[in-house]
Amino acid sequence: MQDFSTLIQPLMDAKKEQYKFGESERHAFLQNLAELLEGKSSEIIDANKLDLAKMDPESHLYDRLELTEGRISGMRESILYIDQLPYVIGEEFYSHTNSSGLDVSKVRVPFGVIGIIYESRPNVSIDCASLCVYSGNCVLLRGGSDAYKSNKYLVSLVKQALKKAGMHEGTVELLPTDRGLVYEMLKAKDNVDLVIARGGRGLIDFVQDEALMPAIETGAGVCHTYVHKDASIDMAARIIINAKVSRPSVCNALDTVVVHKDIAPDLLSLLGIDIDEFKVEIYADDRAFDLLKDIYPADLLKQASDEDFGREYLGLGMSIKVVDDFEEAVNHVSKYSSMHSEVIITADNDKADEFMNRIDAGAVYHNASSRFTDGFEFGLGAEIGVSTQKLHARGPMGLEELTTYKWVCRGSGQTR
Repeated sequence: MQDFSTLIQPLMDAKKEQYKFGESERHAFLQNLAELLEGKSSEIIDANKLDLAKMDPESHLYDRLELTEGRISGMRESILYIDQLPYVIGEEFYSHTNSSGLDVSKVRVPFGVIGIIYESRPNVSIDCASLCVYSGNCVLLRGGSDAYKSNKYLVSLVKQALKKAGMHEGTVELLPTDRGLVYEMLKAKDNVDLVIARGGRGLIDFVQDEALMPAIETGAGVCHTYVHKDASIDMAARIIINAKVSRPSVCNALDTVVVHKDIAPDLLSLLGIDIDEFKVEIYADDRAFDLLKDIYPADLLKQASDEDFGREYLGLGMSIKVVDDFEEAVNHVSKYSSMHSEVIITADNDKADEFMNRIDAGAVYHNASSRFTDGFEFGLGAEIGVSTQKLHARGPMGLEELTTYKWVCRGSGQTR
């Protein structure tokens, strides 16, 4: 195993120099990186193919790992969007002059060094590097071994963009995939100021248990869509299909449909016909199973067990629960939610408001797909992840969530 302190020394050197670089250098970095992504797209895809060759195309992770021209274009678009966002470092967002004439203000400052551990998706390397550098931070990336070739090439482009902007190349470092280095990273509280886990429940629990520095959990999405009794059936079916099949491997994809008993026969009849073509495995409770058994393919319809609720499917599978009333729906969603994204479909605005007020999640929706829980869709340019906790950030995390603050006090000789 390589020596951790040697690997992160460039990062420590870069941290000492960050005060030298302001808004102009960071804008230049983003523009350089966008140009490199456009000019090197074929090389990026070649590196990605080396990773894809080692993965089963039938794995639910294959889609997360794959980079295409369209996805590279999307990465570039995110960078250019970030480049247009206000510069947050040094922003004064509170001020007060006390009775002694002391001027006190709260000013945004970077955390310092952010460690990010993530799985499969190599575009995360670009999103995280862009957001961290523009928010004044250094970043230590640790992607999964399945995406190492892709991540290594992408980080090489990041370093080229930093160098061309006159910034320290060590501002962004990629940790090798030696598992022991992850343990060292999580114990390095003198070097890493904040760690963010972006992935499945196992990764998140591991980071929360092992990290000695503050840790933010992101990525685990058990997302529900509740269809109330007065919902538009056509709208509900359209939203459910989009949330489930548009990109089933991501954290904001639908996992469980909760449906009121009064609307269940009509909704499941329509849904069963429409979703059949996508070959979605359905894990249905007893009432849903009875409604679907004559219209849905037998090889795709399963009798649900308790473990099928609260499960993140990350593929073409979902569970269905029929409930007697609104209260049972709220209780079911509250019990199994991962506090990521939860949806109600209803024509009753009062019930929608009650649902969104009572459900404890980072993002709540009325009559829309959970697939919108995304930093770009929320106007953040990109995201460092979707936080499923309450401190220090919640939901999609952008530039402001990558900062802390300090109190800046200016006086003229005041004493107390």
